[in-house]
Amino acid sequence: MATARPAHGLDSGQLLLICAAGMLTVAGISHTAAVGLADSQVAIGFGVLIAAGELARLTMPGNREVAPVSTAAALGYALLLDVGGRPADHSALQVVAVMSVGMIAGGLPHLAVGRPPRLDAMARRLLAGSLLAFAYRPLADPLRRVALQGDWWPALGVMAVLSAVMLTADVVIAAMLRAEQVRTAFRVAVRDEIRMGGPLGAAVAASGMLLALASHSMDMTALPAFAAPLLVTQVAFRKYAGIRATYLQTVRALSRVTEVGGYVEPGHSRRVSQLALAIGRELGMSEPQLLELEYAALMHDIGQLSLRDPIPGGATVLTDPAQARRIAELGAEVIRKTGVLHGVAEIVERQCDPVGDSPPAASRIIKAANAYDDLVGGSTDRDRAAAALERLRLDGGAEYDPAVVEAMARVVDRIVLVTRL
Repeated sequence: MATARPAHGLDSGQLLLICAAGMLTVAGISHTAAVGLADSQVAIGFGVLIAAGELARLTMPGNREVAPVSTAAALGYALLLDVGGRPADHSALQVVAVMSVGMIAGGLPHLAVGRPPRLDAMARRLLAGSLLAFAYRPLADPLRRVALQGDWWPALGVMAVLSAVMLTADVVIAAMLRAEQVRTAFRVAVRDEIRMGGPLGAAVAASGMLLALASHSMDMTALPAFAAPLLVTQVAFRKYAGIRATYLQTVRALSRVTEVGGYVEPGHSRRVSQLALAIGRELGMSEPQLLELEYAALMHDIGQLSLRDPIPGGATVLTDPAQARRIAELGAEVIRKTGVLHGVAEIVERQCDPVGDSPPAASRIIKAANAYDDLVGGSTDRDRAAAALERLRLDGGAEYDPAVVEAMARVVDRIVLVTRL
Protein backbone atom coordinates (compact mmCIF):
# COMPACT_ATOMS: atom_id res chain seq x y z
CA MET A 1 0.00 0.00 0.00
CA ALA A 2 2.99 2.28 -0.48
CA THR A 3 2.52 5.52 -2.34
CA ALA A 4 6.15 6.08 -3.29
CA ARG A 5 7.21 5.11 -6.77
CA PRO A 6 9.00 1.82 -7.29
CA ALA A 7 12.74 1.96 -7.00
CA HIS A 8 13.18 0.81 -10.61
CA GLY A 9 10.83 3.43 -12.08
CA LEU A 10 11.81 6.94 -13.14
CA ASP A 11 9.45 9.88 -12.96
CA SER A 12 9.49 12.81 -15.36
CA GLY A 13 11.76 14.90 -13.13
CA GLN A 14 14.38 12.16 -12.96
CA LEU A 15 14.24 11.62 -16.71
CA LEU A 16 14.66 15.35 -17.35
CA LEU A 17 17.63 15.45 -14.98
CA ILE A 18 19.29 12.45 -16.63
CA CYS A 19 18.71 13.88 -20.12
CA ALA A 20 20.26 17.22 -19.10
CA ALA A 21 23.28 15.43 -17.65
CA GLY A 22 23.56 13.32 -20.81
CA MET A 23 23.60 16.38 -23.04
CA LEU A 24 26.22 18.02 -20.83
CA THR A 25 28.34 14.87 -21.02
CA VAL A 26 28.17 14.77 -24.81
CA ALA A 27 28.98 18.50 -25.06
CA GLY A 28 31.88 18.29 -22.62
CA ILE A 29 33.51 15.21 -24.17
CA SER A 30 32.99 16.46 -27.73
CA HIS A 31 34.48 19.87 -26.97
CA THR A 32 37.46 18.40 -25.14
CA ALA A 33 38.10 15.90 -27.96
CA ALA A 34 37.99 18.74 -30.51
CA VAL A 35 40.32 21.22 -28.74
CA GLY A 36 42.51 18.74 -26.86
CA LEU A 37 43.03 18.04 -23.18
CA ALA A 38 44.62 20.96 -21.34
CA ASP A 39 47.25 19.86 -18.78
CA SER A 40 46.51 16.18 -19.26
CA GLN A 41 48.45 15.04 -16.16
CA VAL A 42 46.24 17.10 -13.85
CA ALA A 43 43.06 16.10 -15.69
CA ILE A 44 43.91 12.40 -15.49
CA GLY A 45 44.86 12.66 -11.82
CA PHE A 46 41.56 14.27 -10.86
CA GLY A 47 39.66 11.91 -13.18
CA VAL A 48 41.18 8.88 -11.44
CA LEU A 49 40.22 10.28 -8.04
CA ILE A 50 36.67 10.91 -9.25
CA ALA A 51 36.48 7.33 -10.53
CA ALA A 52 37.79 5.97 -7.23
CA GLY A 53 35.17 7.99 -5.38
CA GLU A 54 32.39 6.64 -7.59
CA LEU A 55 33.69 3.14 -7.02
CA ALA A 56 33.38 3.72 -3.25
CA ARG A 57 29.97 5.37 -3.34
CA LEU A 58 27.46 4.48 -0.64
CA THR A 59 23.76 4.68 0.13
CA MET A 60 22.79 6.84 3.08
CA PRO A 61 19.51 6.84 5.06
CA GLY A 62 16.51 7.74 2.95
CA ASN A 63 17.94 5.80 -0.02
CA ARG A 64 20.29 8.67 -0.84
CA GLU A 65 23.24 7.62 -2.97
CA VAL A 66 26.32 9.76 -2.28
CA ALA A 67 29.94 9.72 -3.41
CA PRO A 68 31.80 12.20 -1.14
CA VAL A 69 35.31 11.55 -2.50
CA SER A 70 34.15 11.80 -6.11
CA THR A 71 32.21 15.00 -5.46
CA ALA A 72 35.08 16.64 -3.54
CA ALA A 73 37.53 15.77 -6.35
CA ALA A 74 35.15 17.16 -8.99
CA LEU A 75 34.68 20.40 -7.06
CA GLY A 76 38.42 20.66 -6.48
CA TYR A 77 39.07 20.36 -10.20
CA ALA A 78 36.40 22.93 -11.00
CA LEU A 79 37.91 25.39 -8.47
CA LEU A 80 41.58 24.98 -9.41
CA LEU A 81 43.61 28.18 -9.79
CA ASP A 82 46.99 26.59 -10.41
CA VAL A 83 48.88 23.37 -9.74
CA GLY A 84 52.37 23.79 -8.34
CA GLY A 85 52.61 27.23 -9.91
CA ARG A 86 51.31 26.17 -13.32
CA PRO A 87 48.10 28.04 -14.24
CA ALA A 88 45.01 25.89 -14.45
CA ASP A 89 43.54 27.13 -17.71
CA HIS A 90 41.13 24.29 -18.45
CA SER A 91 37.61 25.23 -19.46
CA ALA A 92 34.31 24.47 -17.79
CA LEU A 93 33.50 21.98 -20.55
CA GLN A 94 36.74 20.12 -19.80
CA VAL A 95 35.65 19.92 -16.16
CA VAL A 96 32.39 18.36 -17.37
CA ALA A 97 34.30 15.90 -19.55
CA VAL A 98 36.67 14.83 -16.75
CA MET A 99 33.76 14.43 -14.32
CA SER A 100 31.72 12.43 -16.82
CA VAL A 101 34.51 10.06 -17.78
CA GLY A 102 35.51 9.58 -14.13
CA MET A 103 31.94 8.84 -13.06
CA ILE A 104 31.39 6.39 -15.92
CA ALA A 105 34.70 4.63 -15.21
CA GLY A 106 33.86 4.37 -11.51
CA GLY A 107 30.36 3.08 -12.22
CA LEU A 108 31.33 0.32 -14.67
CA PRO A 109 32.68 -2.14 -12.02
CA HIS A 110 29.42 -1.80 -10.08
CA LEU A 111 27.46 -2.42 -13.28
CA ALA A 112 29.56 -5.49 -14.05
CA VAL A 113 28.63 -7.14 -10.74
CA GLY A 114 24.93 -6.28 -10.98
CA ARG A 115 24.87 -3.10 -8.87
CA PRO A 116 23.87 -0.44 -11.38
CA PRO A 117 24.37 3.15 -10.21
CA ARG A 118 21.47 5.46 -9.53
CA LEU A 119 21.42 7.48 -12.73
CA ASP A 120 19.50 10.34 -11.14
CA ALA A 121 22.05 10.59 -8.31
CA MET A 122 24.96 10.57 -10.77
CA ALA A 123 23.18 13.18 -12.88
CA ARG A 124 22.73 15.41 -9.82
CA ARG A 125 26.42 15.16 -8.95
CA LEU A 126 27.38 15.99 -12.52
CA LEU A 127 25.01 18.94 -12.77
CA ALA A 128 26.14 20.36 -9.42
CA GLY A 129 29.80 20.23 -10.45
CA SER A 130 28.99 21.63 -13.89
CA LEU A 131 27.04 24.54 -12.41
CA LEU A 132 30.03 25.44 -10.27
CA ALA A 133 32.46 25.06 -13.17
CA PHE A 134 30.49 27.28 -15.56
CA ALA A 135 30.17 29.97 -12.88
CA TYR A 136 33.77 29.80 -11.62
CA ARG A 137 36.09 28.98 -14.54
CA PRO A 138 35.69 32.41 -16.26
CA LEU A 139 36.81 34.00 -12.98
CA ALA A 140 39.74 31.64 -12.34
CA ASP A 141 42.42 33.60 -14.22
CA PRO A 142 41.78 37.05 -12.65
CA LEU A 143 41.42 35.44 -9.21
CA ARG A 144 44.74 33.63 -9.69
CA ARG A 145 46.51 36.87 -10.55
CA VAL A 146 45.20 38.54 -7.42
CA ALA A 147 46.15 35.48 -5.34
CA LEU A 148 49.72 35.46 -6.68
CA GLN A 149 50.09 39.01 -5.35
CA GLY A 150 49.54 37.61 -1.88
CA ASP A 151 45.81 38.18 -1.45
CA TRP A 152 43.95 34.86 -1.40
CA TRP A 153 40.81 36.17 0.25
CA PRO A 154 38.97 37.17 -2.96
CA ALA A 155 39.51 33.68 -4.40
CA LEU A 156 38.42 32.04 -1.16
CA GLY A 157 35.35 34.28 -0.93
CA VAL A 158 34.26 33.57 -4.51
CA MET A 159 34.80 29.83 -3.98
CA ALA A 160 32.72 29.88 -0.81
CA VAL A 161 29.85 31.88 -2.32
CA LEU A 162 29.63 29.82 -5.50
CA SER A 163 29.90 26.56 -3.54
CA ALA A 164 27.03 27.73 -1.33
CA VAL A 165 24.95 28.54 -4.42
CA MET A 166 25.76 25.11 -5.86
CA LEU A 167 24.75 23.37 -2.62
CA THR A 168 21.51 25.34 -2.51
CA ALA A 169 20.67 24.41 -6.09
CA ASP A 170 21.48 20.77 -5.38
CA VAL A 171 19.22 20.75 -2.30
CA VAL A 172 16.35 22.29 -4.28
CA ILE A 173 16.72 19.75 -7.12
CA ALA A 174 16.94 16.86 -4.65
CA ALA A 175 13.88 18.13 -2.78
CA MET A 176 11.85 18.46 -5.98
CA LEU A 177 12.68 14.88 -6.96
CA ARG A 178 12.02 13.50 -3.48
CA ALA A 179 8.71 15.35 -3.12
CA GLU A 180 7.50 13.63 -6.28
CA GLN A 181 8.91 10.21 -5.41
CA VAL A 182 7.60 9.88 -1.85
CA ARG A 183 4.52 12.12 -2.19
CA THR A 184 5.48 14.69 0.40
CA ALA A 185 5.22 18.48 0.50
CA PHE A 186 8.07 20.37 -1.17
CA ARG A 187 8.84 22.40 1.97
CA VAL A 188 9.09 19.17 3.97
CA ALA A 189 11.40 17.66 1.34
CA VAL A 190 13.62 20.77 1.45
CA ARG A 191 13.80 20.59 5.23
CA ASP A 192 14.71 16.90 5.12
CA GLU A 193 17.37 17.40 2.46
CA ILE A 194 18.98 20.20 4.47
CA ARG A 195 18.91 18.10 7.64
CA MET A 196 20.07 14.82 6.08
CA GLY A 197 22.39 16.00 3.31
CA GLY A 198 23.40 19.52 4.32
CA PRO A 199 26.24 18.69 6.75
CA LEU A 200 27.81 16.15 4.41
CA GLY A 201 27.43 18.52 1.45
CA ALA A 202 29.09 21.36 3.36
CA ALA A 203 31.99 19.09 4.37
CA VAL A 204 32.46 17.89 0.80
CA ALA A 205 32.38 21.47 -0.56
CA ALA A 206 34.94 22.56 2.02
CA SER A 207 37.16 19.61 1.08
CA GLY A 208 36.92 20.55 -2.59
CA MET A 209 37.93 24.14 -1.82
CA LEU A 210 40.87 23.01 0.32
CA LEU A 211 41.97 20.59 -2.39
CA ALA A 212 41.96 23.39 -4.97
CA LEU A 213 43.92 25.75 -2.71
CA ALA A 214 46.40 23.09 -1.54
CA SER A 215 47.26 22.18 -5.13
CA HIS A 216 49.01 25.57 -5.38
CA SER A 217 51.83 24.51 -3.07
CA MET A 218 51.49 20.70 -2.90
CA ASP A 219 51.12 20.06 -6.64
CA MET A 220 49.57 16.66 -7.42
CA THR A 221 50.45 15.26 -3.99
CA ALA A 222 47.40 17.18 -2.73
CA LEU A 223 45.14 14.53 -4.28
CA PRO A 224 46.22 11.52 -2.16
CA ALA A 225 46.78 13.74 0.88
CA PHE A 226 43.16 14.90 0.84
CA ALA A 227 41.67 11.66 -0.46
CA ALA A 228 42.92 9.56 2.46
CA PRO A 229 40.97 11.30 5.29
CA LEU A 230 37.89 11.51 3.06
CA LEU A 231 38.05 7.77 2.43
CA VAL A 232 38.36 7.08 6.16
CA THR A 233 35.32 9.28 6.81
CA GLN A 234 33.43 7.50 4.05
CA VAL A 235 34.17 4.12 5.65
CA ALA A 236 32.61 5.41 8.88
CA PHE A 237 29.55 6.62 6.97
CA ARG A 238 29.26 3.23 5.28
CA LYS A 239 29.31 1.42 8.63
CA TYR A 240 26.65 3.78 10.01
CA ALA A 241 24.43 3.23 6.97
CA GLY A 242 24.94 -0.53 7.19
CA ILE A 243 24.05 -0.64 10.89
CA ARG A 244 20.91 1.40 10.29
CA ALA A 245 19.83 -0.83 7.41
CA THR A 246 20.43 -3.96 9.49
CA TYR A 247 18.48 -2.44 12.35
CA LEU A 248 15.45 -1.82 10.15
CA GLN A 249 15.65 -5.34 8.72
CA THR A 250 15.71 -6.72 12.27
CA VAL A 251 12.63 -4.71 13.21
CA ARG A 252 10.83 -5.91 10.08
CA ALA A 253 11.72 -9.53 10.88
CA LEU A 254 10.52 -9.07 14.47
CA SER A 255 7.23 -7.62 13.24
CA ARG A 256 6.52 -10.81 11.29
CA VAL A 257 6.55 -12.93 14.45
CA THR A 258 2.89 -12.04 15.09
CA GLU A 259 2.00 -13.12 11.55
CA VAL A 260 3.93 -16.40 11.74
CA GLY A 261 2.28 -17.13 15.09
CA GLY A 262 -1.18 -16.56 13.61
CA TYR A 263 -1.98 -13.54 15.79
CA VAL A 264 -2.59 -11.17 12.86
CA GLU A 265 -3.38 -11.53 9.18
CA PRO A 266 -0.42 -12.01 6.80
CA GLY A 267 0.98 -8.67 5.62
CA HIS A 268 -0.91 -6.66 8.26
CA SER A 269 2.15 -5.04 9.88
CA ARG A 270 3.68 -4.18 6.50
CA ARG A 271 0.45 -2.63 5.21
CA VAL A 272 -0.09 -0.62 8.38
CA SER A 273 3.51 0.61 8.22
CA GLN A 274 3.24 1.67 4.58
CA LEU A 275 -0.10 3.39 5.11
CA ALA A 276 1.15 5.12 8.27
CA LEU A 277 4.25 6.40 6.44
CA ALA A 278 2.11 7.75 3.60
CA ILE A 279 -0.15 9.53 6.11
CA GLY A 280 2.88 10.91 7.95
CA ARG A 281 4.26 12.35 4.72
CA GLU A 282 0.84 13.78 3.88
CA LEU A 283 0.86 15.55 7.26
CA GLY A 284 4.40 16.91 6.75
CA MET A 285 6.38 14.77 9.20
CA SER A 286 10.17 14.92 8.94
CA GLU A 287 12.36 11.92 8.08
CA PRO A 288 13.49 11.21 11.68
CA GLN A 289 9.83 11.27 12.75
CA LEU A 290 8.91 9.00 9.85
CA LEU A 291 11.61 6.51 10.84
CA GLU A 292 10.22 6.29 14.37
CA LEU A 293 6.73 5.99 12.91
CA GLU A 294 7.86 3.11 10.67
CA TYR A 295 9.44 1.23 13.59
CA ALA A 296 6.35 1.73 15.76
CA ALA A 297 3.92 0.76 12.99
CA LEU A 298 5.82 -2.42 12.24
CA MET A 299 5.76 -3.44 15.91
CA HIS A 300 2.40 -1.99 16.94
CA ASP A 301 0.83 -5.46 17.43
CA ILE A 302 3.77 -7.20 19.08
CA GLY A 303 1.92 -7.14 22.41
CA GLN A 304 -0.50 -9.72 21.00
CA LEU A 305 2.18 -12.35 21.59
CA SER A 306 1.17 -12.23 25.27
CA LEU A 307 -2.38 -13.39 24.51
CA ARG A 308 -3.33 -16.95 25.37
CA ASP A 309 -6.13 -16.91 22.80
CA PRO A 310 -5.47 -14.84 19.66
CA ILE A 311 -8.04 -12.22 18.65
CA PRO A 312 -9.93 -13.44 15.54
CA GLY A 313 -7.99 -12.06 12.58
CA GLY A 314 -5.87 -9.98 14.97
CA ALA A 315 -8.37 -7.15 14.51
CA THR A 316 -7.84 -5.05 17.64
CA VAL A 317 -10.34 -2.49 16.31
CA LEU A 318 -13.09 -5.02 17.02
CA THR A 319 -11.93 -6.01 20.49
CA ASP A 320 -12.61 -4.55 23.92
CA PRO A 321 -10.83 -1.15 24.35
CA ALA A 322 -9.33 -2.24 27.67
CA GLN A 323 -7.84 -5.34 26.06
CA ALA A 324 -6.49 -3.31 23.14
CA ARG A 325 -4.86 -0.90 25.60
CA ARG A 326 -3.33 -3.81 27.52
CA ILE A 327 -1.90 -5.22 24.28
CA ALA A 328 -0.34 -1.83 23.54
CA GLU A 329 1.20 -1.62 27.00
CA LEU A 330 2.67 -5.12 26.78
CA GLY A 331 4.08 -4.34 23.34
CA ALA A 332 5.71 -1.18 24.70
CA GLU A 333 7.32 -3.21 27.50
CA VAL A 334 8.84 -5.59 24.96
CA ILE A 335 10.20 -2.70 22.88
CA ARG A 336 11.69 -0.93 25.93
CA LYS A 337 13.74 -4.02 26.68
CA THR A 338 15.81 -3.26 23.57
CA GLY A 339 17.22 -0.30 25.49
CA VAL A 340 17.31 2.01 22.47
CA LEU A 341 13.74 2.47 21.21
CA HIS A 342 12.18 4.44 24.05
CA GLY A 343 10.46 6.88 21.67
CA VAL A 344 9.03 4.01 19.65
CA ALA A 345 7.84 2.31 22.85
CA GLU A 346 5.89 5.43 23.86
CA ILE A 347 4.27 5.63 20.43
CA VAL A 348 3.17 1.98 20.65
CA GLU A 349 1.99 2.34 24.25
CA ARG A 350 -0.21 5.33 23.51
CA GLN A 351 -1.70 4.12 20.23
CA CYS A 352 -5.01 3.30 22.01
CA ASP A 353 -5.32 6.63 23.84
CA PRO A 354 -8.33 8.77 22.91
CA VAL A 355 -7.64 11.99 21.05
CA GLY A 356 -8.53 14.01 24.14
CA ASP A 357 -5.50 12.60 26.00
CA SER A 358 -3.19 14.19 23.37
CA PRO A 359 -1.23 11.10 22.30
CA PRO A 360 1.76 11.66 19.98
CA ALA A 361 0.94 12.30 16.33
CA ALA A 362 2.57 8.98 15.39
CA SER A 363 0.30 7.13 17.84
CA ARG A 364 -2.79 8.75 16.31
CA ILE A 365 -1.61 7.81 12.81
CA ILE A 366 -0.96 4.18 13.76
CA LYS A 367 -4.34 3.89 15.46
CA ALA A 368 -6.16 5.06 12.34
CA ALA A 369 -4.01 3.03 9.94
CA ASN A 370 -4.42 -0.12 12.04
CA ALA A 371 -8.20 0.32 12.24
CA TYR A 372 -8.42 0.85 8.49
CA ASP A 373 -6.39 -2.27 7.71
CA ASP A 374 -8.36 -4.32 10.26
CA LEU A 375 -11.52 -3.37 8.37
CA VAL A 376 -10.22 -3.52 4.80
CA GLY A 377 -7.16 -5.79 4.85
CA GLY A 378 -5.30 -5.94 1.56
CA SER A 379 -8.37 -5.07 -0.51
CA THR A 380 -8.31 -2.07 -2.85
CA ASP A 381 -12.06 -2.09 -3.47
CA ARG A 382 -13.26 1.52 -3.51
CA ASP A 383 -16.61 0.80 -1.81
CA ARG A 384 -14.97 -1.17 1.00
CA ALA A 385 -12.40 1.57 1.53
CA ALA A 386 -15.10 4.25 1.57
CA ALA A 387 -17.12 2.29 4.13
CA ALA A 388 -14.10 1.91 6.42
CA LEU A 389 -13.27 5.62 6.19
CA GLU A 390 -16.88 6.55 6.89
CA ARG A 391 -16.84 4.36 9.99
CA LEU A 392 -13.76 6.19 11.28
CA ARG A 393 -15.33 9.57 10.50
CA LEU A 394 -18.49 8.65 12.43
CA ASP A 395 -16.36 8.38 15.55
CA GLY A 396 -16.65 12.18 15.75
CA GLY A 397 -13.02 12.77 16.70
CA ALA A 398 -13.11 10.97 20.05
CA GLU A 399 -10.87 8.00 19.18
CA TYR A 400 -9.59 8.91 15.72
CA ASP A 401 -7.99 12.27 14.91
CA PRO A 402 -10.11 13.87 12.12
CA ALA A 403 -7.00 15.41 10.50
CA VAL A 404 -5.35 11.97 10.36
CA VAL A 405 -8.50 10.36 8.93
CA GLU A 406 -8.78 13.01 6.20
CA ALA A 407 -5.09 12.64 5.33
CA MET A 408 -5.63 8.87 5.15
CA ALA A 409 -8.62 9.39 2.86
CA ARG A 410 -6.44 11.34 0.42
CA VAL A 411 -3.76 8.64 0.54
CA VAL A 412 -6.30 5.85 0.01
CA ASP A 413 -7.83 7.70 -2.95
CA ARG A 414 -4.39 7.84 -4.60
CA ILE A 415 -3.77 4.15 -3.90
CA VAL A 416 -7.11 3.11 -5.39
CA LEU A 417 -6.50 5.34 -8.44
CA VAL A 418 -3.02 3.94 -9.04
CA THR A 419 -4.31 0.37 -8.63
CA ARG A 420 -7.05 0.93 -11.22
CA LEU A 421 -4.58 2.44 -13.68
